[in-house]
Amino acid sequence: MSNSSSYSDGAAAQPERAAKSGPDEAAPRLVLKGITKQYPAVRANDDVTLIVAPGEIHAVLGENGAGKSTLMKIIYGAVRPDAGEIHWEGEALEIASPAAARKLGIGMVFQHFSLFETLTVGENIALALDEPFDLKALAKRIREVSADYGLDIDPQRHVHSLTVGERQRVEIVRCLLQNPRLLIMDEPTSVLTPQAVRKLFATLKRLAAEGCSILYISHKLDEIQELCDTATVMRGGRVTGHVKPKEETHASLAQLMVGHSLPDYTRRAHNPGDVLLEVKALSVASDDPFGTSLDNVSFAVHAGEIFGIAGVSGNGQAELLSALSGEKRGMRMDAVTICGKHAGRLGAGARRALGFGFVPEERLGRGAVPAMTLSENALLTAHRQKMVSSGWIRAGAMRAFAKRCIEAFDVRCGGSEALAQSLSGGNLQKYIVGREILQAPKVLVVAQPTWGVDVGAAAFIRQQLLDLSARGVAILVISEELEELFDICDRIAVLAGGRLSPVRATGATNAEEIGRWMAGLFGGREGAAPSAGHPAHV
Repeated sequence: MSNSSSYSDGAAAQPERAAKSGPDEAAPRLVLKGITKQYPAVRANDDVTLIVAPGEIHAVLGENGAGKSTLMKIIYGAVRPDAGEIHWEGEALEIASPAAARKLGIGMVFQHFSLFETLTVGENIALALDEPFDLKALAKRIREVSADYGLDIDPQRHVHSLTVGERQRVEIVRCLLQNPRLLIMDEPTSVLTPQAVRKLFATLKRLAAEGCSILYISHKLDEIQELCDTATVMRGGRVTGHVKPKEETHASLAQLMVGHSLPDYTRRAHNPGDVLLEVKALSVASDDPFGTSLDNVSFAVHAGEIFGIAGVSGNGQAELLSALSGEKRGMRMDAVTICGKHAGRLGAGARRALGFGFVPEERLGRGAVPAMTLSENALLTAHRQKMVSSGWIRAGAMRAFAKRCIEAFDVRCGGSEALAQSLSGGNLQKYIVGREILQAPKVLVVAQPTWGVDVGAAAFIRQQLLDLSARGVAILVISEELEELFDICDRIAVLAGGRLSPVRATGATNAEEIGRWMAGLFGGREGAAPSAGHPAHV
């Protein structure tokens, strides 16, 4: 009943808000003054001022931990500020909850998903609607809107069966269905294809032309320059400047964000060695009826090289990662070979004992347990690093390992006892990548290594992978970031519809060819991976 009451109140107030904003479009839609938010270990926002006009696409730039996401959550009512004022269309108010924000016309697409895994897509979207709904009619609307925006998603699917990229689509569609007056987007294109990004940008520009204000957070500087009218730069929780992105260069924007220029990637001279990871004629039926089964996938990764697999999320990446990590077993023993040992039926622990390291695409929940400390999360995969003795956990060794990882990989946090969920996305990613690298793996599989990570942290992680490969480690990178793959990989292939494309040296192909392959356009069976007897070596 409270939902019906909220909807009635919001509906009654809407015409008045429209009347206020209509006559004077030059008046700001949102004004923040002196916003401050203190957490036990860090001041996330420190005296922040921000002004957003109707129809403006306004970027908020800053490295991970700069306070951007906290500020957006304050605007959306998910976090209460300790000090400061919020003015919405000329009126000072408090935004007490996300429901209150939605009544005002504020919608938000979160970087970390806020979805119930046991419910369907349609049910999750329905939970965000402050109005009566019919699931059948809503499902039809979801199909129409998602197709129109190039974000196709089935409203009948359960969220637990969705890949990360598909979950991102649900978040975006859920927000767009609410017809927001202010749309907050936190890394909305992290796992979208270039074609989907183009459609999304067209939608955002159309919304802005109709008067909707957009607050846009992204670490992709080309997106910021193409899409955004203005930008506010944050560092250490404070506003450090305002710029017009179209008048800046990538280098100048990066320097404004991180406070220094970014170094170029460097690779030590090395020659690929023996095959350390081999996948041979791997065909795996997906456990998910909506998933994508793997069809005769074969490839090999040599010591000292980085092998990249591109592809649109939902084309078998989750199934491949599960088969490689040991979460999925039951295949032929020789379907996966690690450091010369057949491992197709070995579990995750046994594969790690062979020298296998793994960074999953989902940071919170799979890469780290949110409610556990960083030292406890170190124990989960690095317990062989003298953290266990005669069956007893050595807490000191756990903390020492976590501290070493924090220092070596510049993880900005409250120390080794900080909870994983308290870290920004980029800092948690640096910790997870660092945790695996410090174990000196012989083979490392990394999924979406820089998803949602700022330009400084992304450059750091990529350089760490390059340095690791130069030390003779075989690295497989599965990513939807084509620029990333071309920057660091020696060879590249595409996974589409559960099949692997031909393999190319990165210097022998280009983004256009790989983009076509991502759509499955690499021929008929002649475009499939080589046969089991002829792995995809170059």
